[in-house]
Amino acid sequence: MKQILEVKNLTTYFHTDEGTVHAVEDVSFMLNEGETLGIVGESGCGKSVTALSILRLIPMPPGKIESGEIIFDGRNLIHMPEEEIRRLRGNRVAMIFQDPMTSLNPFLRISRQLTEPLEVHKGITHREALKRAIDMLALVEIPSPARRIYDYPHQFSGGMRQRVMIAMALICEPRILIADEPTTALDVTIQAQILDLLKKIQAETGTAVLLITHDLGIVAGMCDRIVVMYAGRIVESAATETLFGQPLHPYTLGLLRSLPRLDQSKKERLTPIEGLPPDLIHFPSGCHYSPRCELVVSRCREEAPPLMKAAAGRMSACWRWDDLVAG
Repeated sequence: MKQILEVKNLTTYFHTDEGTVHAVEDVSFMLNEGETLGIVGESGCGKSVTALSILRLIPMPPGKIESGEIIFDGRNLIHMPEEEIRRLRGNRVAMIFQDPMTSLNPFLRISRQLTEPLEVHKGITHREALKRAIDMLALVEIPSPARRIYDYPHQFSGGMRQRVMIAMALICEPRILIADEPTTALDVTIQAQILDLLKKIQAETGTAVLLITHDLGIVAGMCDRIVVMYAGRIVESAATETLFGQPLHPYTLGLLRSLPRLDQSKKERLTPIEGLPPDLIHFPSGCHYSPRCELVVSRCREEAPPLMKAAAGRMSACWRWDDLVAG
């Protein structure tokens, strides 16, 4: 598979009156053509900031991409001129944001919000753009698209608004689609429909997908590979089936233990991860996960483990990853 995106040692901080928030620190991963890569972790672990950094959408100030590289088509997006990055956003790299109600403009009809990217990025006429927009609404399975395209966002249900967001993100045929918690505000039935729709469209278009979520149940059925983040850092990465079969970081194991499973007895209780994520301004010494870890030893509290090769195609930031294999 051809590599389409490479993030190298990305570090993004927010400089506030209270101190420097280490939102993303030394994050590296790659995305291949036609692949779905999942980034998972608790709220506040840096998933969304990573995605926003890729498109240079971090509010500056207080945010700042301190260092690293984001290589797309052989170019570093961090050093790309503002005018060029604006031409890339929504065109070659698109994003589905978390809340479609706040991402869609409530004062504009859906028709205008779908045709504008085509007119700006592709330079086609309004009539051509409108036809393509109607076709895209049909692709995301909105009933009567030729009529509904003239409605306002508040006239759509939550699930339908999310479909409109998917249509907007895909209308310029991007090479990469970043989906940031695309099903968070939806009920379980609509969640399944949206995920099935994303898989169907990806199969048809070959778009590479970066899926950001806190829900391991979603990445299990959607992703080829998974990156697990904790406190702004990657703590594990592996192929999906491998990671679910044998996690090599205590945090990943904790996430899996807290996930309901159909093959377990209803009487079995879920095992939560004790404690809270660390303050991103004042980290504990050593491994950031050590205050919550059941495998912690003195070395963990003194020295932060790097993200190291743990097995073929696998990375783990844990001094005791081999104990998880043995256990």
